[in-house]
Amino acid sequence: MFLRNMWYVAAFSADLTPGKCLARVFLNEPVVLFRTEAGVISALMDRCSHRAMPLSKGHVDGDIIRCPYHGLEFNAAGACTRIPNQDRIPPAANVRSYPVIERDALIWIWMGDPEKADPAAILGNPEHVDPQWSWRPYTMHVKSNWQLLVDNILDLTHVAYIHANTIGGNPQAHFNADTSVRFDGTKVTLLRKMPDSVPPKTYVRAGGFKGNVDRWQTVEYEPVKGNVLRVNAGACEVGTGAYEGRRDNGFQLLNVHGVTPETETTTHYIWSICTNAPAESGVPEMLFDQFHETICEDERALEAQQARITDTPDMRFVGIASDGAATRARLVLDNLMASEASVQ
Repeated sequence: MFLRNMWYVAAFSADLTPGKCLARVFLNEPVVLFRTEAGVISALMDRCSHRAMPLSKGHVDGDIIRCPYHGLEFNAAGACTRIPNQDRIPPAANVRSYPVIERDALIWIWMGDPEKADPAAILGNPEHVDPQWSWRPYTMHVKSNWQLLVDNILDLTHVAYIHANTIGGNPQAHFNADTSVRFDGTKVTLLRKMPDSVPPKTYVRAGGFKGNVDRWQTVEYEPVKGNVLRVNAGACEVGTGAYEGRRDNGFQLLNVHGVTPETETTTHYIWSICTNAPAESGVPEMLFDQFHETICEDERALEAQQARITDTPDMRFVGIASDGAATRARLVLDNLMASEASVQ
């Protein structure tokens, strides 16, 4: 199932230069994104109203996108503005448009009722535009259901095993972590502290640690502000105030995870990794390369899960203690889905 009345990350701003279009499927609907020469971003149903040719096969010319089949032209609002050799343009020639917002280097799309699309609700990601932070964008096409990705990000105990060769560190440290979950009915926050723990290889290379560290991990998920999870993690030398907010002697990572359903079993995973490590140190680029492999490990695990779920669709999951945050997130999503269904 999908939530339609929700903001989703459609792309990074840099993915759409003036005159370029991008074809994607969101929630089983084909969409073409394009940026006009004036810089306006548009999202239209990727289907010409005349003979169903994908508009994304055409090209952007100034402020319109032109169908490559018979030359029909559509403006950023989806209105058909020209049919060659025909003066009258029937209203049925218009195509559906979707609300889109560009903010913090991300392009957001609303697939549901346009009247309910409130740009003010969109979650901010200021690290993308803060000169004190370095970041790198990634887009992956993951062959798994979108809710599996949400579960994965909210269950950090898997880090010890799936990511043993990158950020995992000592497995026992993860299971012994001081873990708490905050839940207010709409937002889930997972807090983890791992004091005096062995740093993973990536942290050692990035932070230059010589001994044990105090690690932290925080995951925040508030679907009503967009289907994005923000993960803040990092480490400091033991006893230097990491848990009191004094983290200048270590380093911080921030992941922005945009989880956007394509179909029931495929997902656009539009994510970034950010760090406040000095750019001139060379640490950010090294960290970005290594963390990309970490996310690729997640991708392989998620696709293996989905394949088995597809093979055995009638079997249910068994819950364990570490599922607390993921279970609450599913409750939030279930409630939102029920609310949508009740007004349809």
